Amino acid sequence: MNYAIIDAEQRSPAWFSARAGRVTASKAADVLALSKKDGKELAARRDYRTQLALEWLLQRPLDDGSGYQNADMQRGVELEPDALAAYEAVTGAVVRRTGFVASTERNIGVSTDGDVDNFTGLVEIKAPRAANHFGYIKAGAVPPEYIPQLVHGQLVTGAQWTDFVSYCPQFPPELHLFVVRYQRDEIAIASYDLALSLFLSEVDREVQAISELRLKAVA
Repeated sequence: MNYAIIDAEQRSPAWFSARAGRVTASKAADVLALSKKDGKELAARRDYRTQLALEWLLQRPLDDGSGYQNADMQRGVELEPDALAAYEAVTGAVVRRTGFVASTERNIGVSTDGDVDNFTGLVEIKAPRAANHFGYIKAGAVPPEYIPQLVHGQLVTGAQWTDFVSYCPQFPPELHLFVVRYQRDEIAIASYDLALSLFLSEVDREVQAISELRLKAVA
C-alpha cells in the first residue's frame, strides 16, 4: 500500500486534521464491533461510521483533542518518552518518530509510536496500570484487544512486525518494561482488510445519505 508521511506533532491541530475522515489504528476494534451472538452492528461501529462520514463532509475533525482525558490516557502521554527510551536501551533499536502515516489509496492511516528501519517494524507503546502490566507479563503475549490495532498499522505501513511495549515504572527496574513481538500474519491482514473495505463502503453510503438530507433541508 502506498502512503504519505504527514509531519505533524501528535495531538497537534495539524495531526487531528490529517486524521479526519480516515480509519485509524486506535479505532480498528470499532470497525470489527459486531455482536458475536447474531452479527449485528454494535454502537461503537455505528457511531464511528457516522463520525467519519461527518468528518469527510465537513473536512474537519470532530475530535480535536479538547475533550475529556482520563487518568489512564494522560499517564500514557506523559510516560511514552520514557517507555521509548527504555525500549531503545534494551533492544538497541533506533526508533524513528513520525506524525501520521496516511494511505494515498484509501481513507485510512496510522499514528505510530515509532518505527524501525523505515517501517520494517513498528513500536506500539502502552503505559498501563500496574495490575494490567502484571497481567501482560504473566500472559507473555499481545493482549487480544490490541491485535486489531497492530494489524491495522501493519496493513497501512507494510511492516513485518510490531513490538508491543508495556511500561510501568511502579514495578522493580528489571520489570519496568515488557516487550513482545507480533509478527505479520497475512491471513489476519486479509481478513481485516475485507472487514475494513466493507466498513469504508458503508461510510461512503453514510456520506451520501447525509448529503441528501442536507439538500432536502435547503430545498
